[in-house]
Amino acid sequence: SYLSKANILNILISCSIVGLVAIGETYLMIAGQIDMSPGSISAFSGVLVAVLLKAGWPMVPAIAVTLCAGVLIGLLNAFLVTKLEISFFIATLATQSIFRGLAYIICGGKSIGVNNQAFLKIGTIRIGGVALPIIIFLVLFLVFAIILEKTRFGRSIYMVGGNKNAARLAGIQSNKVITKLFVLSGFMASLGGIILAARMNSGQPSASEGLEFDAVTGCVLGGIAMSGGIGSMTGAFIGLMIMQGFGNGLSVLGVQSFWQKVAKGLLLIAALAFDLWRKKQREKDMLRKMEQGNH
Repeated sequence: SYLSKANILNILISCSIVGLVAIGETYLMIAGQIDMSPGSISAFSGVLVAVLLKAGWPMVPAIAVTLCAGVLIGLLNAFLVTKLEISFFIATLATQSIFRGLAYIICGGKSIGVNNQAFLKIGTIRIGGVALPIIIFLVLFLVFAIILEKTRFGRSIYMVGGNKNAARLAGIQSNKVITKLFVLSGFMASLGGIILAARMNSGQPSASEGLEFDAVTGCVLGGIAMSGGIGSMTGAFIGLMIMQGFGNGLSVLGVQSFWQKVAKGLLLIAALAFDLWRKKQREKDMLRKMEQGNH
């Protein structure tokens, strides 16, 4: 049953929301940053779009306002990191708490049902037998993979993550690049929250808990270095499939959800240990090349 078409599609559907967040996290991690707030942004966005739709807003303006909110949250994260020079981990952990709380506040702690049928089709409609969220995820992943690998902006991300001083000497303004990446992360998390609300027929303030954890774990499993400067969207995609396939496999085996959390935590530790080992190997190779050059 694990390799059945239905289960593979289930894995891809579970990848679709995490995958959107992983696009932003991939870019940020290559630039040497991490965003801890996407789960809260996603929940806030889901609740916000549900509240707007329930208030009678047309679908398109409601979605546009919600996406703008995600962009503004990304700008806030960027301001805290680049202007106030707060550690990216502390800054985004703070906004994670803020916007999770705001999600509960604007809905009074209760889920908000959505009756807009056009909106609900975003989460249910199938094209060629494939759910729309999967198509959105795959198309965006491909687009941002091309941007990362083939454009000057993509190369600047690698330079910022690899060596900020070298990037500065090359005329790259690191803070501007990092600002754009946090905006991208906020936008993707907001889009994920909108799609999730359409799938769940409601905006739920408790939704998307641990979303950033799954995205970062998938990225690390896919070979993206925590120290920055190394990685690819292809690797991130493979890591996501491993992560979601692992969780799905545990569910198929009937493993309790509590033990699944333990297993995912151990998987992250293993991925981080592997990342550290690869970093040490790169340093050894670099030293070896330098010694050979001296001889």
